[in-house]
Amino acid sequence: MVIPENSSIVIFGASGDLTYRKLIPALYHLYASDQLPKSFAILGVSRTQYSDESYREKLKASLQEMEKTEPETLEAFCNHLHYQAIDTSDTQDYAKLATRLDDVANQYGFEQRNTLFYLATPPSLYSIIPASLAAHGLNDESQGWKRLIIEKPFGYDLASARQLDKEIHEHFQEHQIYRIDHYLGKETVQNLLVLRFSNAMFEPLWNHQYVDYVEITGAEFLGVEERGGYYDGSGAMRDMFQNHLLQVLAMVGMESPAQINADAIRNEVVKVLQCLRPLSEDDLRNNLVLGQYTESNVRGQFLPGYRDEHGVADDSRTETYVGLKMFIDNWRWNGVPFYVRTGKRLPTRVTEVVIHFKQTPHPVFGKDAPENKLIIRIQPDEGIQMSFGLKEPGAALTPKK
Repeated sequence: MVIPENSSIVIFGASGDLTYRKLIPALYHLYASDQLPKSFAILGVSRTQYSDESYREKLKASLQEMEKTEPETLEAFCNHLHYQAIDTSDTQDYAKLATRLDDVANQYGFEQRNTLFYLATPPSLYSIIPASLAAHGLNDESQGWKRLIIEKPFGYDLASARQLDKEIHEHFQEHQIYRIDHYLGKETVQNLLVLRFSNAMFEPLWNHQYVDYVEITGAEFLGVEERGGYYDGSGAMRDMFQNHLLQVLAMVGMESPAQINADAIRNEVVKVLQCLRPLSEDDLRNNLVLGQYTESNVRGQFLPGYRDEHGVADDSRTETYVGLKMFIDNWRWNGVPFYVRTGKRLPTRVTEVVIHFKQTPHPVFGKDAPENKLIIRIQPDEGIQMSFGLKEPGAALTPKK
């Protein structure tokens, strides 16, 4: 394992939900497992006013509530937390950030000004922040590397994604830019590669000759909660389907990469996406289901409908459920349907991939013999299961699942 160089980690949107629930807990676990640099600083940036101490106390309480922490480790980690309030939409205000980064570098004795900028912000700031950083020389690598990490959604559609890419490249070079889908960091998603390409038993079966159909499901029990304002302008298709689930589909459908590295894997993912069958109007009518959750009573608890959620328009037609039948038109997957679906306020929370294998050519045990399934559970109970038929105890040769 290679420990990264001493550096500053700057989180834009430091007072937001993503920072509290995901980023800081992830950084804490990296610190607790000795995977962060020997000397590092985390600088939170947002409009909200905090001192270093008040910000540390807030994050410490959040970590103690959500994670299993060791008091000494937590205290040591929080000592690396700092905070700078700026108006992230005002380029001139970034002078405060530049000064604060100099102060932090001097405090930690950094010889190189290596800096990672993480944009945990609304997409409306994705072009403003890089331009503002560049205006104050914070993209310059003469004194250390600079990296820009951008969360999805990257644009609203193809045209806006291309425009955003163009704007970012005016200030940062390609090697400095990381567009990420955090879903790919999940253990079981990464395990898809290992399962497929380290076990010779699956490769002969992983094609249209033996696979009947594939289900990819991302079901959530929760509603939009406090994200109504954002979600109503996005919907399930943009929030979950076209990024997280398409990435999972690509990893199920891809060919073996030449090597296990970012470029080789990305090349194979792109090939799958290029082979997705374009959707005609007839396809949309016959193969697409959209829905929106309404008020309900679940386990004795009243749950509001989508249009009653805070920040959602009373007449909103934004979808909270998407189900789509898709095809990968290539030699391996010809004719195999992929049923991809996601939704909020569904009966249970589960994300999984289910590979349904074809029945035997001649059903000697009858048409009701158990089907073979490979179930890859991504969350909440991570694991991989294989379902097949065995003889039921007794005198008769009756198979059961």
